[in-house]
Amino acid sequence: MTGLVEQAARRHRWTIRRAAIMAMAASASAILLLAISGWFLTGAALAGLGGVAAVASFNYLLPSAAIRALAIIRTLARYGERYVSHQAVVRSLADIRSGLFASWLAAPPALLLRSDSGDLLAGLTGDVDALDTAILRKAILPSAFAIVSVAVAMAALAGPLAACLSLLSLAASFLIGRHLASRWLPAHARAVADARADFRRTVDELMAGTIDMHVYGLVGQVDVAVSDAATALDAARRAEARAEGWLMVIHAALSAVSVALMAVLASAPLPLLALGLLAQIAAMEAMGTLVRLDVGRLRTAAAQARLDRLTTCAIAGTGPVVPDSAGLAFRQGARSVLVPQGGRLAITGRSGAGKTRLLRSLVGLEAAGMIDVSIGDIPLSLLPPAQRRMAFAYAAQDAPMLAGTLADNLALARSGIDRTEMEAALATACLDQLVQRLPDGLDTWLGEDGARLSGGERKRLGLARALLAGRPWLLLDEPSEGLDAATEAMLVTQLERWLADTATGLVLVSHRPAMLALAGDQRLSLD
Repeated sequence: MTGLVEQAARRHRWTIRRAAIMAMAASASAILLLAISGWFLTGAALAGLGGVAAVASFNYLLPSAAIRALAIIRTLARYGERYVSHQAVVRSLADIRSGLFASWLAAPPALLLRSDSGDLLAGLTGDVDALDTAILRKAILPSAFAIVSVAVAMAALAGPLAACLSLLSLAASFLIGRHLASRWLPAHARAVADARADFRRTVDELMAGTIDMHVYGLVGQVDVAVSDAATALDAARRAEARAEGWLMVIHAALSAVSVALMAVLASAPLPLLALGLLAQIAAMEAMGTLVRLDVGRLRTAAAQARLDRLTTCAIAGTGPVVPDSAGLAFRQGARSVLVPQGGRLAITGRSGAGKTRLLRSLVGLEAAGMIDVSIGDIPLSLLPPAQRRMAFAYAAQDAPMLAGTLADNLALARSGIDRTEMEAALATACLDQLVQRLPDGLDTWLGEDGARLSGGERKRLGLARALLAGRPWLLLDEPSEGLDAATEAMLVTQLERWLADTATGLVLVSHRPAMLALAGDQRLSLD
């Protein structure tokens, strides 16, 4: 994850640098504004006490002009810093999310599928959001130079001892805050991250069974489970907030002590003393903001640790080149079955023999088990996920559906699919009449996981999506299960025509005789 953060920071380095310059200008102008205001008010008060001659000789034009100018500069610089740094953070987090998701896609699917969906969701949302502090630190921390430089320069006008005290107090405030934060906050940051992930995991898992919970009257138990997870998250957040609050209390105490010591030890005239004291107050306040920002690195570290656990290593390189005319070879001990490119194979066996697992192993969703598979002369285990996706189109028994339109779900097959191709694939899958009945056709919203479709319709929609992928091999897992005989016969006819027209190879798992006839005589029995 550190690499993704650094890549995003480099990509937006000029935006971050602009934010840093504006942050330095805002911090410097804020300290100068308060310091000059204090000096001006104190000098004006003393001039008033000195009589008419002192008032007449007091120059108020230059200080008042400087105050107005600094107020305008501070406002504009602070607005610019917030706007530009927000822009850098939002764009960087978008890049980090894209990179994280791409790394998951490049990883072996079998490894990714072993991860909890709630953890993945929490990582892609909350944990990535927590990385905003890493980007902000790059934009804001350079302002520490401006804070220290201006504060020490203003304090020097009140005497060298005041300047030394200002420098030491600012450094002590930052270093003590960092040290205490490193001791107090890591455990709280991990607890909050884990509680947040547990809460999202709980909600994600329970939402998947909403209908069953209503049917079986489990809503009360669900409320308790969600409430317990939310309570644990709130407790973790309160504990973290208390620890951060004590850090701010210590920082405020250091600020008060430094200002009091400066007031006692400085030997400058009263106006310059006021200038130094108010500059110190403003500098310590600005340093408090930097301390809070630096504390965020612990939260960032906890988020990065969680994301590192979720991020699997992608297979390096592109793997061996697979020829376009490569066939499949299935070997189990001394037995082997060879299927040429464009050929057809039916996998048979009793329930639980491993037919679905074998199909899933072809696309990398599971290990192959006892059967070794090669494409051409290349063992399938040597091919990275990207090459497997280019070789096989898989229509699972229960293909996942997006919470989107019919067209959205079909568009997952590959980029650049037009509506004519979608309609042709739906006709081959015997879903053209369904599309005609839907109120908005291809633009009809299907609901969560295709809720508006029946089981057979969802299965055939997954089949249509596999047809649109245009891969050399089509993998079908019980494509006609749950269909009536007439629809099954029509589907077999349509698939026979499509396979002949496209010269696509077929690996089929089915218990239905009509569908098995589609694969011809070549069989691989797992019994």
